[in-house]
Amino acid sequence: MHRGKGMKFVGDSRVPAERKPNIPKDYSEYPGKTEAFWPNFLLREWMVGAVFLVGYLCLTVAHPSPLERMADPTDSGYIPLPDWYFLFLYQLLKYEFASGPYTVIGAVVIPGIAFGALLLAPWLDRGPERRPIKRPIASSIMLIAVACVIFLTWEAVDHHDWEAAAQQGAIVEDVEVDETAEGFEIWTTQQNCINCHGGDMLGGAAAPSVFQSDYSKEEVMDIIINGAEGMPAGQFEGTDEELETLAAFIANDGQNPDE
Repeated sequence: MHRGKGMKFVGDSRVPAERKPNIPKDYSEYPGKTEAFWPNFLLREWMVGAVFLVGYLCLTVAHPSPLERMADPTDSGYIPLPDWYFLFLYQLLKYEFASGPYTVIGAVVIPGIAFGALLLAPWLDRGPERRPIKRPIASSIMLIAVACVIFLTWEAVDHHDWEAAAQQGAIVEDVEVDETAEGFEIWTTQQNCINCHGGDMLGGAAAPSVFQSDYSKEEVMDIIINGAEGMPAGQFEGTDEELETLAAFIANDGQNPDE
């Protein structure tokens, strides 16, 4: 019998396993093409993310979010505007092929295809190269996506009426309107007036608050009958007594003139 024949090696839980330090593998055979995920790549990702986070926090402190007036559900002329990072989708929905009966195409299909292509880019181009010029599929998809977002965002900003948006969203001085007054009840029956000035009489996208100027009752009646700049004449539908009551209510800034 030879020495060692039939010898068996068994493990023993009492013997601690040898632990080696977490040393990244040697990737010198592939210079510039790959590296250890931990800690090299992940550390750089964290550092870049931290820089962008600090920059974003500085922007929020230096330029706080602008506030607008309270929402008025009766103001049908209000034109909403999304935040800047959604402006390209907002502009896309303005085109004929992505709006109206084709809203689903503009809101779901086209964005789904675009973002799906970005998600599939790593699987469509699985080469080891890291330089963009050596990865034509992934680089082309990214450049097309960036170009489309920049173009649609620019178009949304360029075609938006910013002066009208600032006017429709301006915060006006709060006026406590006496909704029990007879003048307010007459106002609620005047749909032509509500469409522009709002159901609360505090203005909308098409017209300002009816309480912004210090008009007398006679001046208010003259404007209602004969119109004014940007306001057509003959919009009031009611009797002369109702007109006088409404004008007195407006001249008293929304309070009952009898009080």
